[in-house]
Amino acid sequence: MHETSAGGLVIDGIDGPPESQVAALIGRVDRRGRMLWSLPKGHIEQGETAEETAIREVAEETGIRGQVLAALGSIDYWFVTEGRRVHKTVHHYLMQFSGGELCDEDVEVTEVAWVPVGELAKRLAYADERRLAEVAGELIQLLQSDGVAALPPLPRTSPRRRPQTHSHTRNRRSDDAGPRQSGPRTNGCGPGT
Repeated sequence: MHETSAGGLVIDGIDGPPESQVAALIGRVDRRGRMLWSLPKGHIEQGETAEETAIREVAEETGIRGQVLAALGSIDYWFVTEGRRVHKTVHHYLMQFSGGELCDEDVEVTEVAWVPVGELAKRLAYADERRLAEVAGELIQLLQSDGVAALPPLPRTSPRRRPQTHSHTRNRRSDDAGPRQSGPRTNGCGPGT
């Protein structure tokens, strides 16, 4: 089984000094009760390009909007669910914050947070995403020194023609707690910096 997803690293303050730049991350609690921070992402739906999916998924999982600036790279991995091996590819993009309020209303997300860009290497749970954050840092420096025209062109993507068959992990929390109960958020909602 093959799955394809897309997501983004949204930066607020991308034009400012590095110490004022923050990135939107999502947190999910794993089966051991640990909070794992990662980049927002989700499945590419029929009729969407990878860039459109990244924009939609960021909005759904964090409540904010972002504008795609450049490709960060792709991550692919294998996992097993319900006795089936799944090969997953996730396309990631560098995105500039363009509006909205950070909010964790998505049932798949436990928390959302603005994290200083300088802390991404410590906060991100997965080595592949930490490497993408390094690429983002290089692209941000290029953007600030030479302007948006200096960024590498986005790879051409076509809208997905057929529906994707998803593993049944979608819409199920990693801690198997089922749907989230309504109640107070641990981090609330709030605008970017």
